[in-house]
Amino acid sequence: MPKWVGRCPDCGAWGSVEEAPALAAAVTGRPGATSARGGAALVPSSPAMPISEISGTSSLAKPTGVSELDRVLGGGLVPGSVVLLAGEPGVGKSTLLLEVVHRWARRDPQDRALYVTGEESAGQVRLRADRTGAVHERVFLAAESDLATVFGHVEQVRPTLLIVDSVQTMLAADVEGVTGGVTQVRAITSALTSLAKTTGIPVLLIGHVTKDGAVAGPRSLEHLVDVVLHFEGDKHSTLRMVRGVKNRFGAADEVGCFELREDGIECVSDPSGLFLHHRDDAVAGTAVTVTMDGKRPLLGEVQALVAHTTNPSPRRAVSGMDSARVAMVLAVLERRFGIKVSDKEVYAATVGGMRVTEPSADLALALSVASAFRDVALPAGLVVLGEVGLAGEVRRVTGVGRRLAEAKRLGFTHAVVPLDSGDAPPGFRSVEVGNLGEALRVLDGLPPAAPDRVKRSLRPVP
Repeated sequence: MPKWVGRCPDCGAWGSVEEAPALAAAVTGRPGATSARGGAALVPSSPAMPISEISGTSSLAKPTGVSELDRVLGGGLVPGSVVLLAGEPGVGKSTLLLEVVHRWARRDPQDRALYVTGEESAGQVRLRADRTGAVHERVFLAAESDLATVFGHVEQVRPTLLIVDSVQTMLAADVEGVTGGVTQVRAITSALTSLAKTTGIPVLLIGHVTKDGAVAGPRSLEHLVDVVLHFEGDKHSTLRMVRGVKNRFGAADEVGCFELREDGIECVSDPSGLFLHHRDDAVAGTAVTVTMDGKRPLLGEVQALVAHTTNPSPRRAVSGMDSARVAMVLAVLERRFGIKVSDKEVYAATVGGMRVTEPSADLALALSVASAFRDVALPAGLVVLGEVGLAGEVRRVTGVGRRLAEAKRLGFTHAVVPLDSGDAPPGFRSVEVGNLGEALRVLDGLPPAAPDRVKRSLRPVP
């Protein structure tokens, strides 16, 4: 039975117990109702509203000014969102986010950006900003690793964008565990997420990765944030890619391309040019294909070299492709179509540091190997698409229309594609093949398939 309490049973202080209404009965209609955890139900701070009466304009994305990053984010940063950018050391994460805060502050006089670094000193970050041209009066910099102090900087500066570099270097004094540990990282991310949701400030977190390339820290870290991005790049190449892994506000399979230079980082809106080697004459052992990285079609060149050897165990060297698929294609060529390469060294590679992982490049690989074996070049202006099966059949791939439209935009005129691939873009000639043997006819100067399989289209690509 409820009764008056004038003295706290825990601390013994008088008059410290506040009266709260018994709401469970009012809400449920049953006296003495309790919540799922066994306590009395509480009045919510704001009542539930019909979804039709809730405004969606407060969640509109605001562009950062970095076009390729906005492409991956789904248009820009949503107020109150938390974005985690993970990548290997030295890939350019800090350089990219310095460019973001610079353009963010430059776009609107009302915008301020706060960059908090726990890994470097303020002077080191300033030197990088000078080198990349990212110095702006509305970009504030703080070298702090204590979470409470970071919150104090937020209250003083009142930014419209917060960068934390990195979440593994922050420390919450009231939480047990070492810096970068599971408990600390989870608590710090939860606190920053709560800050973003209550203030509407978008927060960009830099995260470390493990040796396997996964985001370092507890798995719940990726569940707490709204967007997870992976920043990838080869140390021998200037190309960098931001790949969406999770996105609550847009597509999770978009890819943004950048070029890392000494004076900063720049967006690459047309990365296909980096993956093609432009030459005047056709060369044996090369074939051009179109891969899909997320929703983005990318043209790439596959090169092969077949060389004689006296070594009883011929070498197989692969760069930029899956070595297992290369071995499979070589076995199909030898067993099904008489291209004997088991006693020869075979080298297969892509151009420009491109990595090809999807099976749509199988046919291009097969034709490049056959071209190098016969020392006959493929026709100029040709792109090749298709997955090769163990029986030598050429299987369909997704997004053929978008791939061919991108090839036509870059000046290619015709393509070899699998059967039932649909219509080609206007003015573009596509030839459909059912097996690898029909595709190999292009090396002999013959039509790759029967004339009734040649399709021309006057309709636009859907």
